[in-house]
Amino acid sequence: MIQSAQVASKFTLFTHHAKTFPDLVTALRNSMLRAGVFRNEKTAEEQVVQVLNFDIHLVKDFRGRRYIERVTECIPVEDKNEYTYDHRKEKTIEGKLDKFMDNATMYFTKSTNKELYKYVNILEYHDGSYVLTNPISEHNITEMRNNMDDSDIDGFENFLYRNWGIKLKRYTDTEEEADNNIFETVGEKKTERRGRPKKAE
Repeated sequence: MIQSAQVASKFTLFTHHAKTFPDLVTALRNSMLRAGVFRNEKTAEEQVVQVLNFDIHLVKDFRGRRYIERVTECIPVEDKNEYTYDHRKEKTIEGKLDKFMDNATMYFTKSTNKELYKYVNILEYHDGSYVLTNPISEHNITEMRNNMDDSDIDGFENFLYRNWGIKLKRYTDTEEEADNNIFETVGEKKTERRGRPKKAE
C-alpha cells in the first residue's frame, strides 16, 4: 500500500484501526519492518509519513452511533541544514572549539531526536457539530487545487477564505510560470472553538 501510494496512483485510500495518529504511523512503520521492506525504523517511518496526507478517524460510541471524530493532516518535517561556519571567524582555539561543539550538539540532537512529522487536526467533532480547528497546510492546499476543475476551485477558494482568511492568487499561464506561490494573503482569521468566549475587541 505504501509503495503503490508513492508511485502508482494520484491518491490511495485505505482503512486502519489505530486509535491515534502517532499509533497509525507506528503501526504502518512496524508492518513495513516486519515485511522486510526496510530494516531501519527511521527510514520506514519517513516513507509512511510521505504517504499519509490526511487521516479521517471514525468512532463508534457506546450508543452505537458512528461518526467522524476528527480529520488530521500529517505534515512531514523538512530536515534543514542549520549548521554554522562561525568557527572561521574565531581567533582563538577556545572559540573555535566552542563553535565546533555547538555544531556537534546540533548533529547529535538531530540524529537521536529527529522529528519526522507533525500533525494537526483540521476538523473535530464537538457537542454534536463539526468545528474547523486548524487551516490546511500550504502544500496540501496547492496539491488539492491542482486536482480540481474550475468550479471546484471556486468553491474551495471560498471555503478557505470564509473559514481561515486564506486568499489565493489567480494566474494567467505566463504568471504561473514566473511565480509558483499561489498564496496572495493569509489573513488573521482563525476558527473559534465552540463554548469559548470571544475576546473583547
